[in-house]
Amino acid sequence: MKEKYKILLVDDEQDILDFLKYNFEKEGFVIFTALDGLQAIEVAKENKPDLIVLDVMMPHLDGMETCSLLRELPEFKDTLIIFLTARNEDYSEIAGFNAGADDYVTKPIRPKTLIARVQSLLKRKQKKEGKDTNEIRIGRLTINLDKRLVLLEGKEIFLPKKEFKILTLLASKPEYVFTREEIYSSIWGSSVIVGDRTLDVHIRKLRKNIGNDFIKTHKGIGYAINVK
Repeated sequence: MKEKYKILLVDDEQDILDFLKYNFEKEGFVIFTALDGLQAIEVAKENKPDLIVLDVMMPHLDGMETCSLLRELPEFKDTLIIFLTARNEDYSEIAGFNAGADDYVTKPIRPKTLIARVQSLLKRKQKKEGKDTNEIRIGRLTINLDKRLVLLEGKEIFLPKKEFKILTLLASKPEYVFTREEIYSSIWGSSVIVGDRTLDVHIRKLRKNIGNDFIKTHKGIGYAINVK
């Protein structure tokens, strides 16, 4: 990361806060913490974080309510917010996005996954604001979107257009499982008829070029980028 981004971590379990704070600070982030929603709002007002990682289930004021209150304040209207929760029901995720969340991560937390999601959101926001960034980094893999360039441990890897687009799509949301339908629609368009095995062939070629450990198959669902 070129800038020292400020992150506010909010969870009612101190050991989780300490664990996440340690891992984020290792990556160069400036970290603030809060143990509940009320404290989070005060810390946010004082420090103006670039992104807030917000637990859903908390005493006094839960994550949904905290997010809604933050969104009502002009200075946090566009602040990035990621929800953390132990629940994985669909209705909870929908409610989170309706409350104003930008992303959603379920517990137990894998620090590398969460940090990759944070970096991805920050880079997307930078791109939208016209700032100088157009790279996605996933472990040993770097994808330069402007130059359509892929580097593996610093070595350039040539990918055909479709495979580059598939890799970029998967890398845009680390560990998010893109369904086959989502990938077909994004890469080929909904009006184009594509054979069932076409995607599998491209994934196989991708793995041959970048290694088998980056792309994870979710049988019967689709594919995801695996954060190492």
